[in-house]
Amino acid sequence: MSAPLESYLRTYRKRSGFSQDEVAFLLGSASGQRVSRYECRARRPTLETALAFEAIFQTPVKQLFAGLYQKVEKDTIARARVLTEKLNAARLDRITARKLVALQSFAASAETHAHR
Repeated sequence: MSAPLESYLRTYRKRSGFSQDEVAFLLGSASGQRVSRYECRARRPTLETALAFEAIFQTPVKQLFAGLYQKVEKDTIARARVLTEKLNAARLDRITARKLVALQSFAASAETHAHR
């Protein structure tokens, strides 16, 4: 299986039949140039803009930006492992135990996503 593209904005825009100018209008922008920058990954959208793309294309942000999501998830999992090691080395109290449960839940969830 090949790695996903960082962004599928162009695919979803084309599938919907919208022009870049029309999507820009829906985003509240005057020019399709902004959409072009997002599509060619020259610029990353703000959270507000990413959520607007989700609303426009009726597709979850993590699906619109599948490759980027995969990279962010991988990096976050790596940091979660480091934090788990630090917490395991610390004095175990109620709050530390709660953090470890949350990290284990996150790791299990991420592992499930990785095997789909």
